[in-house]
Amino acid sequence: MPSHIEVVATALFALAVIHTFSVPVFARMANRGGTHAGLWHMLSEVEAVFGVWACALFVWMSMTVSVQDAVEYLDTRNFTEPAFVFVIMVVAASRPIIELVKICVHGLAGMLPVRRELAQFFVIMFLVPLAGSLVTEPAAMTLAALLLRDAYFRRPGQDGFKYLTVGVLFVNISIGGVLTAYAAPPVLMVAHTFGWDTAFMATHFGWRAVLAVLINSLALTWICRPFLLDGSIGGRPEGTPEQTRPPVPAVVMAVHVLFMLAIVLSAHHIKIFLGLLVLFIGFAHAYKRHQSPLLIREGFMVGFFLAGLVVLGGLQQWWLQDLLADLSPFVLYVGATALTAITDNAALTYLGSLVEGTGDLWRYMLVAGAVTGGGLTVIANAPNPAGFSILKGCFSDGSISPLRLLGAASIPTLVAACMFLLPNSFS
Repeated sequence: MPSHIEVVATALFALAVIHTFSVPVFARMANRGGTHAGLWHMLSEVEAVFGVWACALFVWMSMTVSVQDAVEYLDTRNFTEPAFVFVIMVVAASRPIIELVKICVHGLAGMLPVRRELAQFFVIMFLVPLAGSLVTEPAAMTLAALLLRDAYFRRPGQDGFKYLTVGVLFVNISIGGVLTAYAAPPVLMVAHTFGWDTAFMATHFGWRAVLAVLINSLALTWICRPFLLDGSIGGRPEGTPEQTRPPVPAVVMAVHVLFMLAIVLSAHHIKIFLGLLVLFIGFAHAYKRHQSPLLIREGFMVGFFLAGLVVLGGLQQWWLQDLLADLSPFVLYVGATALTAITDNAALTYLGSLVEGTGDLWRYMLVAGAVTGGGLTVIANAPNPAGFSILKGCFSDGSISPLRLLGAASIPTLVAACMFLLPNSFS
């Protein structure tokens, strides 16, 4: 039988999910103004949702059990992932990194035998998500979201194009990090337990992910070609201060790349990558003429969201683990894909790894389902809040509708499902 704290935590988790889907309602209420506009605006910040409800859980535990027990529970949680996402988001969003990625994107786009407007969009949607297998998914999400925001999302309206793009982006990021054993959070949580290395991930998951990302990106570029070619979608107008600034020196870019590489390599060691962040901020301040404002606030909000997910998700084992254990491999795949939409896919795979006596096919289906459904909602995959935070201001009411995101991500999710359900050596 679950304890009353576990039951309350599950109820608060459900309320947090409902709150997440209600964000556009609060955003519209905030935009109307009035006495409580500030409160509605706070409730419309999706990055704050799970953190707020996690605070409610802490207060409940303090009142019904004891403050000491509540504090001890928080001490048992692992907040390395929220902290890492915050740090990598700040570094990846720095101007030297973005300028370097733009150079690479423009160069690769120029090699494709299609018009540059289509080629550049395709490269962002195809290669940047796959780069997440090297630089981690949160970094890839940050880079792709910033490139899309500056190049395509600045113009008002055109929400249809934007939702299609965000839906494909979230799915591609979720599956694009499975070529290695360390870049995708749901893979990282089980790789050691299951004995999976990068060679295993590349041969069993990687080529399927590449095909799915390729199909999704090609289809999106083809569907959106009227928008991309008519000149109505663009970034900053010519002559803006950002475009007239001198280029970033190659040495500064190289130092930023080294910082980013060191942070990726120390992703499991919170003391190291937080120390590197302090050094990075000092370097960025020393050469601030080559910088844009760092995404400190946005990174903190995303970290707060993920920390809340860790706190609330840590008490869902009483029902989620038993549910997973009773499923056959194919049903598990469908169930994991669906459950990922309402819970973090890394937490899902971690709980699945605790189930004893599972076979290779069961384990494959668990992880494949978790990454397949990682683009359906903002809470499905750890990097999603980063993309949400960067892009939400480009949409009507300053928010991304969770229901419209779910609809936009459904087709690319089905494409990914078809790829991961292709016959494999475990069948």
